[in-house]
Amino acid sequence: MSQMMVQAAVTMGQLQNKLDVIGNNLANSQTTGYKSRQVEFSSLLFQQINNMTHPSNALARVTPDGIRVGTGAKLGSINSNLSSGALQTTDRDLDTALINESHLFTVEVIQNNQSEIQYTRDGSFYLQPIRNDSVMLTTADGNPVLGRNGRIEIDAGFDSINILSDGNIIVKRGDNTENVDSLQIYEAHKPRLLEAAGDNLFRIPDEILLTENIDTILEQVGNGNNLVQSGTLESSNVDMAEQMTEMINTQRSYQFNARTISMADQMMGLVNQLR
Repeated sequence: MSQMMVQAAVTMGQLQNKLDVIGNNLANSQTTGYKSRQVEFSSLLFQQINNMTHPSNALARVTPDGIRVGTGAKLGSINSNLSSGALQTTDRDLDTALINESHLFTVEVIQNNQSEIQYTRDGSFYLQPIRNDSVMLTTADGNPVLGRNGRIEIDAGFDSINILSDGNIIVKRGDNTENVDSLQIYEAHKPRLLEAAGDNLFRIPDEILLTENIDTILEQVGNGNNLVQSGTLESSNVDMAEQMTEMINTQRSYQFNARTISMADQMMGLVNQLR
C-alpha cells in the first residue's frame, strides 16, 4: 500500500470517530444537563527527508531545511464543554439547576457491586422508597444523590419537600420544618481532566489520580446562596448550528481522503499499464 493510501486511510478512521462524537452531541441536544463534547486532533509521526545542504541551495529560502512527509492525524482528545445551557422552568419541587457553570452534583453509582463517586449537571431528582418508613433522593436512573452527610434519606410522612437556593433540603411535617441535609456540590477547577462516564455522568479516571491530587481537580463548595435554582432544569448546551456545520466539514474531509485513495489507485493502475 502506498504512503498516500496509508495517510488517507488513517485519517479517515479518525474522522469517523469525530463524526461519532458529533452524532452523539446531536442525539443529546434535548437531554437535560448534557454537555457537548469537542474533538481535538494531533499529528502523527512524520518522516524527515533531508535535501542537499550546500549554501547555494539555501539562497532566499524561508522554510526549514528538508521535506517533512506526514502519516496522517489522530484523535488527540475528546473534551467536555461545561458551559451552561438554558434554564427551563418546570415548577417541580425536586427539579434543580446549578447556577455556576463549573459546579457539579455528586452521585453514587453502583456497578458490578462496586460503588464509585461520580458527578453530573442533571438535576432531575426523584424520591425512591428504600424502606417502609423512608425514601431516598436519587437521579432519574436511580443513582443516590449525595449530600454533605452521605446518601439523602428522608423519613416518610412529610407534607412537602423543597430545595433552597443554598442547597439545603427542607421538609415540612405539619407545622414543623426539618432541615434534612444539604446537596454536596463540587466546583471543577480542571474540567478537562473529567471523563464522560455515560448517562450524563462524569468521573475522574484512575490514571489521572495517580498524578493529580483530587483536591486540585474538584473542590467542595461551601455554604452560600444562589448555588441552585429549584423548579428549574438546565437544558443541553449543544449548539445545533455549530454541530451541523462541523458535521458537514468533517464529511467533506472524509470524502477528500476517500478521493485520495481512489486517485492513488488510478495512479498505480496507470503505472501498471506502462510498457
